[in-house]
Amino acid sequence: MTKLPDLIAKNMADPAFAAAYAEADAEFAVIEAMIRARAEAGLTQEALAERMGTTQSAVARLEGGRVSPTVETLRKYAKAVGKRLKVEMV
Repeated sequence: MTKLPDLIAKNMADPAFAAAYAEADAEFAVIEAMIRARAEAGLTQEALAERMGTTQSAVARLEGGRVSPTVETLRKYAKAVGKRLKVEMV
């Protein structure tokens, strides 16, 4: 059976795959940072939602990657977990 890292490495030679993988990796990094910040703040999704003025299900959709948040939503999320939003282009 082929292991996932081997399969990824093999397909990285395809420019279209490499571009799609990089884009997905960036999205997952944002989601991971959000979940880590919430955990560090000791908040449940419900408590975070209350601070943001939204619902737990909306937070779940954000953290599940099922929606693309606006910058304003990311600012609210950051503020609710005691952080500030910083966006960089590299």
